[in-house]
Amino acid sequence: MNQHVREGATLLMAIIAFALVPPVRAAEVDWSGARLVTITTLEYAFEPNHLIFRLDIPYRLHVENHGRELHELTAPTFFKAVELRNPEALSREHTEIALQPNEQKDLYFVASRPGHYDMWCADHDWAGMTGDITVE
Repeated sequence: MNQHVREGATLLMAIIAFALVPPVRAAEVDWSGARLVTITTLEYAFEPNHLIFRLDIPYRLHVENHGRELHELTAPTFFKAVELRNPEALSREHTEIALQPNEQKDLYFVASRPGHYDMWCADHDWAGMTGDITVE
């Protein structure tokens, strides 16, 4: 067997082994050590407006509304790409976290797929209330 065939076979076996590893499930996670990430909403911005998460690490996303209006952290693709501990923190459609003025919510999750995801306030994206989420 030549060198290129052996390297290709080794790479293929590594890819198959990775694909067979089951993803982390929310019920199996020790949430007591969840990493805290805080994001604040106000008129008309997220602070910070760029979030970075790592694969297979439990997080507690703490969202606070310091504004005088209802604000949403809308990120439907991201919320579908994570294992949620408490999906009830999201809207019925599981597309956003909605917060009244002075309200705060926590969302516990584990990111199971790398990627780049957009986030926005569904009511105020026109005013520049947007951001993004990266999972590495």
